[in-house]
Amino acid sequence: MISVGVDVKRLGVMAVTGQPKNTAEYIQATSRVGRTFPGIVFTVYNWARPRDLSHYERFEHYHATFYQHVEALSLTPFAPRAIDRGLAALFISLVRLAGREFNGNNQAGRIERNHPYIQSAINTICDRANLVAGTEAQKLVKQALEAKLDIWLSKAQNLIGGGTLKYQTDKRDGLTIELLESAGQGIWQEFTCLNSLRNVEPTVGLIFQDQVPDDDFSRLPQAMKEEGIGNRE
Repeated sequence: MISVGVDVKRLGVMAVTGQPKNTAEYIQATSRVGRTFPGIVFTVYNWARPRDLSHYERFEHYHATFYQHVEALSLTPFAPRAIDRGLAALFISLVRLAGREFNGNNQAGRIERNHPYIQSAINTICDRANLVAGTEAQKLVKQALEAKLDIWLSKAQNLIGGGTLKYQTDKRDGLTIELLESAGQGIWQEFTCLNSLRNVEPTVGLIFQDQVPDDDFSRLPQAMKEEGIGNRE
């Protein structure tokens, strides 16, 4: 099965055996061919399968409109963990893009609690949460935004030694205090920011080892012992 992420320019022909259960999967798989030059896809149906037969009978209409048949993703808008991961980036983006007052990298320390840009960003996000997920989600988002604003103001008002609060910096000069922190292996902070909301967790490396120490061999199931699995020899 060739699916998402395969971008080989020379692929020009594909045969699909049976209709995939998801339209999104069908589109993603068949779009691997013809990336640079014209390509062709052959869909081979099985007459004994009702699903395949149905798609065969309405083949032209389905393929002319299959983007409207893409299944909706199963998501929980404004869930607590989604708020933790994405709210800071959304909040700061709305504030910075509202005008010139807080747009510059070195203007992070100029914010005011009652500034129209700040209040407009909070109200916009809260109204959206209420519209999508109801009043409970709105209250949760409101509390989270107020907490982040308190931390932002605290950093802006408690600068010592000539320090400057910036959204981010490329170099360590001893005077710049970063508001935003890049997501990584460290502890998640109030203003940790993702580069993409498609990824909410860092990559985890796994090391597979099929051997166990001798003193742990007794813990293996009897069937594994009989097969010799886990024995160093």
